[in-house]
Amino acid sequence: MTPSDSDLQAAILLLTQGRGPDKSICPSEAAKHVAAARDVDWHSLMQPVRRAAVGLAREGRLVILRKGKPVDPDDFRGVYRLTVPRQD
Repeated sequence: MTPSDSDLQAAILLLTQGRGPDKSICPSEAAKHVAAARDVDWHSLMQPVRRAAVGLAREGRLVILRKGKPVDPDDFRGVYRLTVPRQD
């Protein structure tokens, strides 16, 4: 059974909210979290996690970081991390 985007979004939000706004997660953590529950290879979930993260970032529910700085969810490449928006 393939995880849906909503499963991936839920995992991303659960993990990032658990860390708080001063910490971030690696996208692979969300992939591994869902993969363990669904008995699938987490590597195959990396692109779907990216799509789910971009969707959440567009909604303002997530911040995508590159080198510790927020990036445009529609224009970033390479290694990235995920965090919740600051409430300051």
